[in-house]
Amino acid sequence: MTGFARVDGHADGYSWTFEVKSVNGRNLDIRCRQPAGFDTLEAAARAEIPKRLARGSVNLNLTVTRSQSVSQLRINRELLAQVLELAREIEGAGAAAPRLDSLLSVRGIIEPVEEDEGDARDRVEAALKADLGRLIGDLVTARLSEGARLVTVLNGHLDEIERLITAAAACASTQPEALRERLRSQVAALLDAAPALPEERLAQEAAILIAKADVREEMDRLRAHIQAARDMLAEGGAIGRRFDFLCQEFNREANTLCSKSADVELTRIGLSLKASIEQLREQVQNIE
Repeated sequence: MTGFARVDGHADGYSWTFEVKSVNGRNLDIRCRQPAGFDTLEAAARAEIPKRLARGSVNLNLTVTRSQSVSQLRINRELLAQVLELAREIEGAGAAAPRLDSLLSVRGIIEPVEEDEGDARDRVEAALKADLGRLIGDLVTARLSEGARLVTVLNGHLDEIERLITAAAACASTQPEALRERLRSQVAALLDAAPALPEERLAQEAAILIAKADVREEMDRLRAHIQAARDMLAEGGAIGRRFDFLCQEFNREANTLCSKSADVELTRIGLSLKASIEQLREQVQNIE
């Protein structure tokens, strides 16, 4: 869910920089910072971002600067006509004719024309909204690139979990002969108990021992979870919440496997399995 994007732009004497970054988050949290007078951009961002993103903490920052405005110039023709008339009168009286630059320096002949500020702001805001759309698109692209890299990492953790499950299945304590031998010794201990247990109770205890010793069901579910995880990665889209829940199920089965284990090697494998599942869960927090 992490990503960064930046867009620079300028129009009508304004220049701006849009920056947006997103980090991991359980829900979609949008925070915007923009100069006073550009509040419509926040509303546009809050409307557009949820269309493209489902989760993450998104921080958007807009900085705007205005360059020194250069006004258009125009000639006050009425005033210029009056000045020229006076110049002709002066020249007719025998004085030297005034120079053109002197005439143009008379205050009011050349006037600045200020452009309508409202029109300029409308054009700037339109350009800003267009850049906002491009910025969000770039952020989505950055997040997708990170997601593609994470798929490789997640598949690596799933491969390791699968390897550990295979090792657990091959462990001698999970094989039928080992289970039978353990059951024989535990039943013998029950038969030697004083006072002796009734046959019905003995059968119940034997059934409980068999159920506690057999971890094949947990390993079958772990294999099913691995396949479900790979299917989700192939599916793509916003799978973060579902994948996080699946990691909880992974961990539940690993805990059960460890609690049933009465063998040092199987316990060691179970602990390694729990560590690999935790590494998988940590990476799952990075996906949408």
